[in-house]
Amino acid sequence: MKAVRIHQFGGPEVLTYEDIPDPILRKDQVLVRVKACSLNHLDVWVRKGLPGVKLPHILGSDIAGEVAEVGEYVSSFAVGQRVMIAPMHFCGHCVKCLAGLQNQCREFTVLGNAVDGGNCEFIAVPAANVIAIPATLNFNQAASVPLAFVTAWHMLMGLAQVRPGQTVLILGASSGVGIAAIQIAKLFHCRVITTAGDEAKLEKGRALGADYGINHYQQKISEEVRKITNKEGVDIVVEHVGAATWDESLRSLKSGGKLVTCGATTGSSVGMDLRHLFARQLTLLGSYMGTMSELHEVLGHVFAGRLKPVVDRIFPLSEIRAAHEYLEKSQMFGKIVLNL
Repeated sequence: MKAVRIHQFGGPEVLTYEDIPDPILRKDQVLVRVKACSLNHLDVWVRKGLPGVKLPHILGSDIAGEVAEVGEYVSSFAVGQRVMIAPMHFCGHCVKCLAGLQNQCREFTVLGNAVDGGNCEFIAVPAANVIAIPATLNFNQAASVPLAFVTAWHMLMGLAQVRPGQTVLILGASSGVGIAAIQIAKLFHCRVITTAGDEAKLEKGRALGADYGINHYQQKISEEVRKITNKEGVDIVVEHVGAATWDESLRSLKSGGKLVTCGATTGSSVGMDLRHLFARQLTLLGSYMGTMSELHEVLGHVFAGRLKPVVDRIFPLSEIRAAHEYLEKSQMFGKIVLNL
């Protein structure tokens, strides 16, 4: 089959489009013919080098396609069925997995990180990770949903426990998590403030439901938040930018507010004055993906049309280097998708 692998870490030039053997299907697995696989910033970080990645390696976390073959023990899927794949790997039998907390499993990782992903023609995965998709979603849309939407759902619902009427600051309106978080917060009738680096992206954020937009290159986030909230601050900050916005995110919280973070795109080293943490009774929450039940819960809203994936641009798999270069320019609004 055709696949893109990295044989060494580095820039887009290390992405190699090549022929490799087809995967060998276990009896408890489903073989999926990949039709679409969207990019995430995780692809860039893994490509540049992360611990635990064995070379050669196939990137790609968000996958949609058709069932090509089913293992002997699988009775819930049929050849030709349209599906997406839950972008996570877990053992399925530890205490955390049995409690439904798959993202706390010691073996937990994201597809395309410590295990091979979907930048290939075929991928074999456990039947539990395969999810049927409705006719209302095409493959590009379906591949734009899993990682970002389950992450945003886990952040807002599972951890921050968002409630109607709250004010939520969502960093990065144009990112996958930002796009999902804006819609989820509005689904629960929250007032949403979002940020972006230009007016076109802010306008698209408003079109998704954001009530206010802050240009983080021209405005100081915390000062604008204070103006919008009459000096009160926000209940929740959805943070995934990291070092560049950390201080502003903390300053934007009201007393008793919650900051939930799932990433560090601009750097992972941050500092803070602990006196502000305890005197203002702030809550800091670390978030990593989500659980299988949370994925199915958020997908229920996607399949019903209440939450919508946004596709920015489509590349053929053979042009993956150009797709990575485009991703690293951060000009997109929505997901970049590879087609096979």
